[in-house]
Amino acid sequence: MNTVVKPAALKRTAAADGTISERLAAFAAGLDAARIPAEVIERAKLHILDCFGIGLASTTYEFGHRMANAMHALGGDGAYPAIGLPLRLPLRDSVHLNGTLIHGLDFDDTHGAGVIHASTSAIPTVLGAALANGAGGKEALAAYLVAMEASARIGMAVNGAFHKAGHHPTGLVGAFGCTLAAGRLGDLSEPQIAHAQGIALSMAAGSLEFLSDGAWTKRQHPGWAGVCAITAAGMAKQGFAGPKQAYEGRYGLFKLHLGAHVGGDADYDLEACTKGLGREWELFNVAFKPYPACHFNHAFADSALALRAKHKLKPEDVKSVTALTGERQIAVVCEPEADKRRPKNSYEAQFSVHYIIAAALVRGRFTLDELDGSAFTDPAILALCDRVAYKADPAMNSLRYYSGGVVIETADGRTLEHREMHNRGSDANPLSAADIEAKYWSNATRAVGRGRAQRVLDAVMGLDKAKDLRALGDALCLA
Repeated sequence: MNTVVKPAALKRTAAADGTISERLAAFAAGLDAARIPAEVIERAKLHILDCFGIGLASTTYEFGHRMANAMHALGGDGAYPAIGLPLRLPLRDSVHLNGTLIHGLDFDDTHGAGVIHASTSAIPTVLGAALANGAGGKEALAAYLVAMEASARIGMAVNGAFHKAGHHPTGLVGAFGCTLAAGRLGDLSEPQIAHAQGIALSMAAGSLEFLSDGAWTKRQHPGWAGVCAITAAGMAKQGFAGPKQAYEGRYGLFKLHLGAHVGGDADYDLEACTKGLGREWELFNVAFKPYPACHFNHAFADSALALRAKHKLKPEDVKSVTALTGERQIAVVCEPEADKRRPKNSYEAQFSVHYIIAAALVRGRFTLDELDGSAFTDPAILALCDRVAYKADPAMNSLRYYSGGVVIETADGRTLEHREMHNRGSDANPLSAADIEAKYWSNATRAVGRGRAQRVLDAVMGLDKAKDLRALGDALCLA
């Protein structure tokens, strides 16, 4: 872990005996934008740039246009930008669409221990709320950090248990982090922000049932988290009361969603929700993605590519492949094997360890091009999928990194093995700023020209000096 520890950037510290909602509200209201370390701000801008590049790329896909059509049909025209589209929508519809676009290609960053894509809900929420309230760039960055730091900690508190119970933390947990950000940007008082979290409790959701058939619902989970946040903050500002114990209560977030699955309070750590806020920056433990696929699969792609390059392997050289996986990956990317070997759409492909290893070995890469119909129906890839199996390996059970390995038995009798203990893009195996900017350009220019892409880049990298977010919104939107 590479957490940056600095003197507290809080105006004051919350009472230790307050509820979790109260302590998080104190953090949201009390984070001093002027005292946030410079390296934290620079890192935040890279995450935001990465996400906007992905959002732009998503406008070239069917799901992006269908979501845009749905939002416009429901709410009509508005004043808030739709990323990469000639469209402006009402606030909540803009947030919903933009979150879907940023998350839709499964190329967005992940907090490993929290198992959450927090940027993809925080960024559209902050963009919309900052525009609605006339907030400047420094305030927007502070609000983004509030959402990221809180969402990461709430996810960390349960050690991956939300996934085990069938919940997608990106939607479920993200709603709470975004509520804090929306509350801060909406100038809510601490008690109002506390109430807003209680209100969000009755709206936050995210089901993993999409894994059964590759449905599109996961794509909109972060946008929905933002809608919950904007709604909850707006209600709380008008005096609407929410439950005080949104997290630790009898029917709070943890007991409601995990009580029957994790055996009680001993399996989650309530103190983790607020530990180190404003001093220890979990943002540095958020991993950028080098591949457009479930983060659980990245170590397998890198392992397969490493063996292919080192041994100059061709598909016909491979007799069998075994993916060495941790326990928490199995239900998401390994099972049921018959389905994982025959993905019917891009989402099923992104969540298949069999497909990603086979595609990497056949094509020598894993890019967005490996997610079109010609790829996941490629006979060479499918033939190799049939030769891929998995094996649980206790050495891969890291709670902070997505570890994985590949063992290849070759046709001439060799056994080849490669392991990646720290997924590339994480703090222990980082991508450089140049890598992230190159990824941005690759994604953004799939959808817009270099001039438009440069405008977005300039607006993001100058956020800390911007008086408001109008230039950014105008650069992102084609209307």
